Amino acid sequence: MPSPHTPPARSALPSATALTTRRFMLAALATAALPARATPPITVEGTTFVGDVTLADVPLQLNGVGLRAVAWVKGYAAGLYLPRRATTTPQVLALAGPKRLQLRMLVDVEAEEFVKAFHKGVSRNTPPADAGRLAERMLRFDTQVRTMGKLRKRDVVDLDFLPGRGLQMARNGTARFDAIPGDDLYAALLRCFLGERPADPEMKTGLLGGPVG
Repeated sequence: MPSPHTPPARSALPSATALTTRRFMLAALATAALPARATPPITVEGTTFVGDVTLADVPLQLNGVGLRAVAWVKGYAAGLYLPRRATTTPQVLALAGPKRLQLRMLVDVEAEEFVKAFHKGVSRNTPPADAGRLAERMLRFDTQVRTMGKLRKRDVVDLDFLPGRGLQMARNGTARFDAIPGDDLYAALLRCFLGERPADPEMKTGLLGGPVG
């Protein structure tokens, strides 16, 4: 017979509160162990833009995809990769860190056509006061584009912005040219696609996360 001064034996079963706390902790640990949700890829006209890339050791996500079309001819698809989502041009331009505009060719195109298109886009979307500061670097960019010669169907051209270095262009994953400094140059090129007078308004909508035109 137990002594009247002996404390009652503790139950071998944990209390309901302890069980609830344990379940909460296990759920939190399981959630923390899960990888970040991947951005889904987008496939358009038979070419696929992956959802996530890493540039300058920074993870970027696919913000949107657009198509460049003239009449019934679809020349290329473009994908915009950013550190985080943006739905307006000012938001895109204000984002710090690396950026990538990836062009995937759907037909063969002479490089000279891109030179003309970029100059037209920059002149239409850059204030005259700023255009003078870009002139010499635009000539360097022209030379790099012309050096590529004809762009072939299924070629991939990356126009990357690398903080501290500037615009780095690569063809099919290989960078063949030195970076051209200046975030103002990269912003001017982005405005060709996202400015007030873009080359293709439907492409602008797609790059900003809207429907692919």
